Amino acid sequence: MVGALQFAARPDLADVFARLLAAREPLPREADLVIAVPLSHERESERGFNQSREIARRFAHLVDLPLRDGILLRTLHAAPQQSLARDARQRNVRGAFALAGDVRGQRVAVVDDVMTTGSTLEEVASVLKRAGAERVVNRVVARTP
Repeated sequence: MVGALQFAARPDLADVFARLLAAREPLPREADLVIAVPLSHERESERGFNQSREIARRFAHLVDLPLRDGILLRTLHAAPQQSLARDARQRNVRGAFALAGDVRGQRVAVVDDVMTTGSTLEEVASVLKRAGAERVVNRVVARTP
């Protein structure tokens, strides 16, 4: 189903995933806001949408937190993570994100669709923490081995 969301233009599945996330991993005020992992402009243009943003938008509504869309930017267009060997994934996302807003003192919930090695989420958390985020928690729909 995650593949259908990503590659078969089925953003309607984001609602199912958001509901599963909200039911499985409620945020008992451990977060102040929700941020989606952004795609590069090129990748989002190819797909027509950002699947993580679609999930995050619905998830934020369900857990009654604001979605801060556009505050985290992907500044580098690189090979898709799933096409890379485990050791290349960390290098692939290093320096790929920038912040376009203030997160100082905020507890941030980051939503992504799939986590394999955690390299993307690690890089995102690093950017947020350097910018002064008090806490970063991750919410992912699926984890691959």
